[in-house]
Amino acid sequence: MKAMAFTGPRRAELLDWPDLPAQLQPRELDGRTLVSLTSPGTELNGFIAERKEPGLSGYATVFEVERVGADVANIKPGDRVFHMGKHVSRQRCEPGGCVPLPAGLAPELAVFARLMCVSWTTFQNTTARPPDRVLVTGLGIIGNLAAQVFQAGGYRVTAVDPAEDRRQLARTTGLCDVRAAVPADITDFGLAVECSGHEQAVLDCCKAVRKRGEVALVGVPWRKRTDLAAFDILHAVFHRYVVLRSGWEWEAPWLQTEFRVGSILGNLAGAVDWLAQGRINVAGLYRTASPSEAQSVWDDLLAQRGGYLAAVFKWA
Repeated sequence: MKAMAFTGPRRAELLDWPDLPAQLQPRELDGRTLVSLTSPGTELNGFIAERKEPGLSGYATVFEVERVGADVANIKPGDRVFHMGKHVSRQRCEPGGCVPLPAGLAPELAVFARLMCVSWTTFQNTTARPPDRVLVTGLGIIGNLAAQVFQAGGYRVTAVDPAEDRRQLARTTGLCDVRAAVPADITDFGLAVECSGHEQAVLDCCKAVRKRGEVALVGVPWRKRTDLAAFDILHAVFHRYVVLRSGWEWEAPWLQTEFRVGSILGNLAGAVDWLAQGRINVAGLYRTASPSEAQSVWDDLLAQRGGYLAAVFKWA
């Protein structure tokens, strides 16, 4: 089979890769990959990293089922399913590792369920309730989708990014209140979802939420951006009684359990349904490409050029 692999610092190639075992286990299903989605955060850092041998990447695919094991029920050949798989031409998983697509949902749209779910755990666990105000800082693909999820859920969302091109993209998706900076005149946000990983944005969020409001740190601080002192954030947290917490999506279990709210698989299923219903708009946020174009795709994502936030590989 074929695989899109990182073969060195800033080097991506389409390679021949060992095939999956021919025998299918009773609880397995497999098939050909239709699309896979890039992650402009974790994967982008993998793209620039030093490595001694080629490495697979990716965690968002849609594939068409071709074979099912003897113990697989409710999924049949010809079905299309979402799976957190790598950028490879064939996928294999168990039924508990995939989400069937609703009829009519295009694979290149369904695959965005994965990035919607980065903030979905926060969406489930926050104490803020509609129609509370929610602030989202950073409008890359994760922040854009987070803002759309909360707006679709009935919250009054203010989305912020200093980059005009990202603000314009956000407006085209239907976000109602998009700004260049955190508003100084609104200090009653029930929740701030910080998606940029920027220290100043964290402080701005802490100052913008109401007393006992929440700030969820979804964005990864890949590098130091400012000389901001920890004291400034601690001062805001203490005097505004801020609940400052991780926006870690894997706080939710993979499967629903008793006495726990939500699950990763349930969140993915919900995100797929919202995409099918048109509640989330990804038009204009991505480009499509062949896996053979991987080098140019990752170069563009790293340089933030091309006017898109993510890329969908189409596996013909």
